[in-house]
Amino acid sequence: MLLTADTLITGAELLRPGWIDVSGERVTAVGPGAPPRPADHDLGPVTVVPGFVDTHVHGGGGGSFSAASDADTSAAVTLHRRHGTTTLFASLVTATPDDLLHQVSELAQQVGAGLIDGIHLEGPWLSTVRCGAHQPALMRDPDPAEIDRLLTAAAGTVRMVTIAPERPGALAAIRRFVDAGVVVAVGHTEATYEQTRAAIAAGATVGTHLFNAMRPIDRREPGPAMALMEEPAVTVEVIADGVHLAPAIYRHVTRTVGRDRVSLITDAMSATGMPDGHYRLGPVEVDVTDGVALVGGTDTVAGSTATMDEVVRFAVAHSGLTGDEATLLGIRQASINPARALGLPCQGLCRGAAADLVVLDAELNVTAVLRRGEWVSAPVG
Repeated sequence: MLLTADTLITGAELLRPGWIDVSGERVTAVGPGAPPRPADHDLGPVTVVPGFVDTHVHGGGGGSFSAASDADTSAAVTLHRRHGTTTLFASLVTATPDDLLHQVSELAQQVGAGLIDGIHLEGPWLSTVRCGAHQPALMRDPDPAEIDRLLTAAAGTVRMVTIAPERPGALAAIRRFVDAGVVVAVGHTEATYEQTRAAIAAGATVGTHLFNAMRPIDRREPGPAMALMEEPAVTVEVIADGVHLAPAIYRHVTRTVGRDRVSLITDAMSATGMPDGHYRLGPVEVDVTDGVALVGGTDTVAGSTATMDEVVRFAVAHSGLTGDEATLLGIRQASINPARALGLPCQGLCRGAAADLVVLDAELNVTAVLRRGEWVSAPVG
């Protein structure tokens, strides 16, 4: 299947016009100008971009990954795929050892079935001081036996874990996960600058939703955010939903760390794509009003109700750049950077890559999505 479009962003460059050739689940060729043969589908005045990669998402469409049921997972995945997320890592919140083991076991089967692409354990090895929407009573220090049980149950499907490095045993846990091929992130943490540097030295390479649920920067104690931004090998997650971070903070982070080290995430929970009301994030009750999710009875933000196309539009609008430069940056942060952070091969639209792409209109709204060579939502016309 050969597609042409007025604009094609591979993730690395902009082609105007451009074409992409797909065979089965893979991209076989990409190029500028006239295609090598007549197009099977001329998409016209649109922008084709790589499929979005969300490495931090808890649910959507009324479904929660913590429920670990096929129905909940399908509801969440369906909602996010329609909004351009072609690669999705299900995030689990803090739970009891038995519940977490059950969730990982069930989600591992869903990874095998192709429903999701991997698992992210956001907890339980977090700081009670920076618990956010996690249940403090269930947080605990990393236990080698529990970690081994989880890794065995996951059978290679846990792709990332978030750890507070000040927890006793955290550095040994980071090394254990890294040795098992798992990406380690620093987050939900009261760690000092030096403790965070030690976690990075042990192998941590991601900062979980930078500035949120994280010790703030102080003039005498720079804290985790500064340590994470300083390290060239670290990718920092940003929830660019207009709630978690002010636009100026997003711009500052991007300018500080550069275009290759910011990863846009949704941190979306089950209420995403749903009406305001009462929901749950794991064991925690959540109230959603005007699309903002708060822990029940508090002013603590509990994840988001954003989709990846929304955070891309926020990033483009508030990057401080204009035109193609802004769009290129937002698309890179939503596709290339998170894919690289989790070690996915051939990021973006290139020969040999998965045939995952999103068709956007002039306002960057999703009009069609192709995943693994099949239309999730087909272009009109």
